[in-house]
Amino acid sequence: MDSPAPLQRRTEGLYLVTDRGLCGQRGLEEVVSLAVKGGAAWVQLREKDLPTRPFVEEASRLKKILAPLGVPLIINDRLDVVLASKADGIHIGQEDMPYEIARRLLGPKAIIGLSVETWEDVEQAQSLDVDYLGISPVFATPTKTDTKGPWGLEGVSRIRAFSRHPLVAIGGISRANAAAVILAGSDCIAVVSAICAAPDPRRAAEDLCREISAAQEQQKRAGQHCNRP
Repeated sequence: MDSPAPLQRRTEGLYLVTDRGLCGQRGLEEVVSLAVKGGAAWVQLREKDLPTRPFVEEASRLKKILAPLGVPLIINDRLDVVLASKADGIHIGQEDMPYEIARRLLGPKAIIGLSVETWEDVEQAQSLDVDYLGISPVFATPTKTDTKGPWGLEGVSRIRAFSRHPLVAIGGISRANAAAVILAGSDCIAVVSAICAAPDPRRAAEDLCREISAAQEQQKRAGQHCNRP
């Protein structure tokens, strides 16, 4: 029996946030599998209305799919589901479980991401050993209606210049603007509808990954140019 792949810990690339309703007839697990085949490096299971038992069962099924591939499974908000399903980490918002409590309960190896919606959030996060900051939202989007105003590309650049943490940008991101978000300073882009509602989730993931890679290569070339004597 093959050993599981090493867990991906570098917060970069493509991050899928699930939406069961947008997955349609394909179903959540099929969409996640296709997205990972297309290059998604992170998966966050987000379930706002699912009762605890089916939430844990869904998380456990996804964990079995993702663990052999080394793809982290992150649970939105629900620390109990993280513990019950042995997921790799949790994503918390400003009104969810306080970071310090989540870290104490999950331990030092757990991945913990934190949403930042205001500049005050960014400043306060600077003293926390979170694994990444979720810049939310970058652009206006119908999938995130309980947040403050959009950060925009200038906001991403401002946070990048200030923060010591890896940055995951989410909100209104698609193939058309993914490269611009990376060039603005985000390490990773998170999408919902761009994959979950896509006719071909695998191809959508592949297209997004190409945009990310092209932007990263452009950054690399620009950095090499700046470093020349």
